[in-house]
Amino acid sequence: MIKIVPIALAVLALSAVHVVIAPPAAQAAIVCKDGFQMSSNGWISTPYCNDAELARVARQHGVRVSDADMRANPARKYEICRFLSGSLAARDYCPDGDSSGRGR
Repeated sequence: MIKIVPIALAVLALSAVHVVIAPPAAQAAIVCKDGFQMSSNGWISTPYCNDAELARVARQHGVRVSDADMRANPARKYEICRFLSGSLAARDYCPDGDSSGRGR
């Protein structure tokens, strides 16, 4: 029992030193503004930020939707686009009604 205590204290001390010395984890969050994503070359339009902007506009109109739901569920996105069809703010982030792929 007496030999275990110094070993346990040594392990505890080493783990405490590791926590103090370890660098913080990188925070690589995507920064979006008005449907554009910040990159090293400036602001670029990306589907990720477009969906986030569309979700924000939908929430302003009373729709309960998260950014993740908008990205993961295309049917929900089309439903919201139909709901917001008269909104100029959503026009740039919704697919055109003419591009149904039916050749009409």
